[in-house]
Amino acid sequence: MQPNNLKTSSGAQGKVYDEGLRSHMNSIYNRMTLGVLFTGIVAYVTANTGLINVIYANSLLMYAIMFSPLVVIMFGFNPATMPAKKLRVSFGIISLLYGLSFSAIFMVYTGTDIARAFFMAAGAFAGLSIFGYTTKKNLDGFGSFIVMGVWGLLIMSVVNMFVESSLMMNVISAAGILIFGGLTAWETQRMKESYSPSYGEEANNRMAWMSALNLYVSFVAMFQYILHFVGNSD
Repeated sequence: MQPNNLKTSSGAQGKVYDEGLRSHMNSIYNRMTLGVLFTGIVAYVTANTGLINVIYANSLLMYAIMFSPLVVIMFGFNPATMPAKKLRVSFGIISLLYGLSFSAIFMVYTGTDIARAFFMAAGAFAGLSIFGYTTKKNLDGFGSFIVMGVWGLLIMSVVNMFVESSLMMNVISAAGILIFGGLTAWETQRMKESYSPSYGEEANNRMAWMSALNLYVSFVAMFQYILHFVGNSD
């Protein structure tokens, strides 16, 4: 009787773990989706109410909005020390700032181009996230290279703001799609493997906000780089 009891207990624990993991993953994707939706609404409203003219008429304000999401991510989003409620507020602020910055795409690209790029990014994101969740291959080895690639992209983007080279922008966009695509798969696997019911609700909640932010940044970056190619193809 004892072996059967142990088997039943193990099966019950496994079921509880699977349900907890499923709920954890769903919460991450829901938060990421709400962030993307909020960014899109802010960008659309900003572009269609004249607020965008105020922003881009002042170069200092424009650059402040462009780089402020990075500042908030680096100094105002620390899951190791911040409670989940504060992380939620920071995530909302980041989504708002990205929306203000992204409002410029409505001045450069058509609605058709934006919609096409969005669905292409959504498809790529879904496929890569599913791969990261289901693959048996350990992707940890790619993590450090991906992070280095993100920093390299940031530096190249800043340089290109002054050089304004279309060739360099094409290189940045192509590399960006690959790098943030890899980040999506890696982050999905990482957030799956980092979950444990023993950590408690608060700790898992804080990790969920971190994962939601990483996936959010990956998606909006892929969308932006895909939009560059979609717009130039017309």
